[in-house]
Amino acid sequence: MNELIDFISNNMQMIYIVVLMIFVGVEIIGHVPAVLHTPLMSGANAIHGVVIIGAILVLLGVNPENYLGQALGFVAVLLGTLNVVGGFVVTDRMLEMFKKKK
Repeated sequence: MNELIDFISNNMQMIYIVVLMIFVGVEIIGHVPAVLHTPLMSGANAIHGVVIIGAILVLLGVNPENYLGQALGFVAVLLGTLNVVGGFVVTDRMLEMFKKKK
């Protein structure tokens, strides 16, 4: 319990920043018109490619005998890839709606 209190007291500014980011994010997303919500979210999903790179880098540093670490890294890469592909699929679908029909 003392470790938790020490962590909180040592990182109080970071905690304030995270709480502020949460409130600002909710406020910004809450005011986005419904028409822009899907393109905004698909773009955000596509940006999550950084998660894939981070998961690969962490996976490379895992001890080969640490099966739990390898499994979690693999799951992170898999879910990050699905998120990126889903973002591109949704974006492609949205762009198809705006093309002129022949």
